[in-house]
Amino acid sequence: MITPHKWDLSIEEAKALQRELAEKVILEDRFDKIHYVAGVDMAINENNGLARAAIVLFSFPDLTILEKHVYEEPVRMDYVPGLLSFRELPALLGAFEQLKQKPDLIMADGQGIAHPRRLGIATHLGLWIDTPSIGCAKSILVGTHEPVGEAVGDWSPMFYHQEVIGAALRTKIKVKPMYISQGHKISLESSIQYVLACGRGYRLPETTRQADKLSKDNDWREDGAPGLGN
Repeated sequence: MITPHKWDLSIEEAKALQRELAEKVILEDRFDKIHYVAGVDMAINENNGLARAAIVLFSFPDLTILEKHVYEEPVRMDYVPGLLSFRELPALLGAFEQLKQKPDLIMADGQGIAHPRRLGIATHLGLWIDTPSIGCAKSILVGTHEPVGEAVGDWSPMFYHQEVIGAALRTKIKVKPMYISQGHKISLESSIQYVLACGRGYRLPETTRQADKLSKDNDWREDGAPGLGN
């Protein structure tokens, strides 16, 4: 777990902090059996312009949904490539605090270490809450890879500056691969294994697919209560 830090940083301060935090990342398995896995995502609420973070908790391996939570707050930073976590993580932490059961593993819609300074949103989140995390991105931020086989489960390592930073993983036939990278406290091989185990026939693992849906459902209210998370 890292020492909490401020979010209202300049671009250069944020980049310097990313380099500092990246040195604390653990890229090997540091967990026991996984019983609970969560997916997280964030969108902008079209009704009020607030950052709208969603977290969905599943039992594992059966992937029964146990909890759903949404948290909203004002956006703290405009989008800057490579600094997504400074825009989205404060709201995601608000959603995380509503969980009754802490997950053993988190999958974030975004990058892990497949990032120019090795600190994508999945890595930043994993460090903050000291929990194994995986980045499940729909596009490449940095890195290259060889063609990926057509069968579900085929993958090709992603390289950046001659370092393996993730994997292009086929999660559904005849669609683009997902781009999987370690967040924190997990190996690349285990990251691939758990993403595939959370597949339900879609390109996205069910964890981040459900979190993505929830983050964009502007009419959803927990227990019918308005102003959720405020």
